[in-house]
Amino acid sequence: MIQLIIALLFSTLGNIIAWFQMNGQFKYEWMRQWWVIGLTGIPVSYMFFYSTRWYYEYFNNYWYVRPIGFSIATITFGTLAWLVLDEIPDTKTIISLFLSIIIVILQLSK
Repeated sequence: MIQLIIALLFSTLGNIIAWFQMNGQFKYEWMRQWWVIGLTGIPVSYMFFYSTRWYYEYFNNYWYVRPIGFSIATITFGTLAWLVLDEIPDTKTIISLFLSIIIVILQLSK
């Protein structure tokens, strides 16, 4: 179970860093620098690599891995776009976030 929790944490943290790597440029001028892109890419790659590995080792089924990853990315993107970029979620976004939460819950239930 600890492996699943660490995989969820790595996946979430990787998505947060990736969000800032790609979208931080719209809020912070300094995040457009080439060195920011390069330096953030290294930890993101490791976090996604190991979270995928640990999900697979826990579930022993790749079909559980991908929907969880996509859903966490959707939840992270929507939340950070709202909190950092002040983009108010519309109805379609709220429904997508709700569905992403349901997907994570479904995939985590055995």
